[in-house]
Amino acid sequence: MALSVAVQMDHIASINIKGDSTFALMLEAQRRGHRLYHYTPERLSLRDGRVEARLESVQVRDVPGDHFSLGDTERTDLAKFDVVLLRQDPPFDMGYITTTHLLERIHPKTLVVNDPAQVRNAPEKIFVTEFPELMPPTLISRDPEEIRLFRQEHGDIIIKPLYGNGGAGVFRLSEGDQNLASLLEIFAAAYRAQPYVIQRYLPAVRAGDKRIILVDGVAVGAINRVPADGESRSNMHVGGRPEPIELTRRDREICEAIGPALRARGFLFVGIDVIGDHLTEINVTSPTGIREVKRFGGADIAALVWDAIEAKR
Repeated sequence: MALSVAVQMDHIASINIKGDSTFALMLEAQRRGHRLYHYTPERLSLRDGRVEARLESVQVRDVPGDHFSLGDTERTDLAKFDVVLLRQDPPFDMGYITTTHLLERIHPKTLVVNDPAQVRNAPEKIFVTEFPELMPPTLISRDPEEIRLFRQEHGDIIIKPLYGNGGAGVFRLSEGDQNLASLLEIFAAAYRAQPYVIQRYLPAVRAGDKRIILVDGVAVGAINRVPADGESRSNMHVGGRPEPIELTRRDREICEAIGPALRARGFLFVGIDVIGDHLTEINVTSPTGIREVKRFGGADIAALVWDAIEAKR
């Protein structure tokens, strides 16, 4: 049966379809005959108890430079839809949090993917700390003294904003680097009351930062992201190189350990980051990697996500 699907996303004109997971999900939904609609977060409203959006019907094509057509804009009660895909990119700020409060009012009668209340309650760099046995040594704080003590203990560290994304604001401070005080001053000015994440540097990142994708708590595919020369960040936004990779026994142990928690929270589509033997992040807001996995001969994850959605509808 055809479903009506509204996609909350950054404007479709702005995306790079080569690597965009939202676009892959839209292509698969359209292939299955589902009716697709598009809107951006600022067009979401709460009016007289109704959660509404000014949206357009959308058709998608896997053609760079000519990848979409939009219909006329109309204001619609989102409770009339079967599915809403919550897919705009972070930052995970108050605007993002507000959208989760509004979409929570229509879920689960309208299935919101991922569950908006659980997205709000599971910031990616905090949710992962529920599994300390799987992580590298990690501190979440903006207390300079605590950060200095952590650095004294571990020497070579990574420091990054708690609610950052795409590799922005990620710094490596090698043992002996004398810039910690200056960096904390910059972070205090840039991020104000936001804490930071400080982790022991993992040399295994030179071999890659693995993105593993789970659908309804089950691992279905992975890619490796290798940092560019002179970079400690592996994010593809900043020059990381994707390459195919198989899941190791340790990868599967990590996925089996976190899978029940993902299912219990209604996270249908999740991307985790693994460096060496360590879990570093659990991404639930707008996970990526679908197109890269398929491009390298892996599973058609968009189809698996829609299988899971249809099973719940």
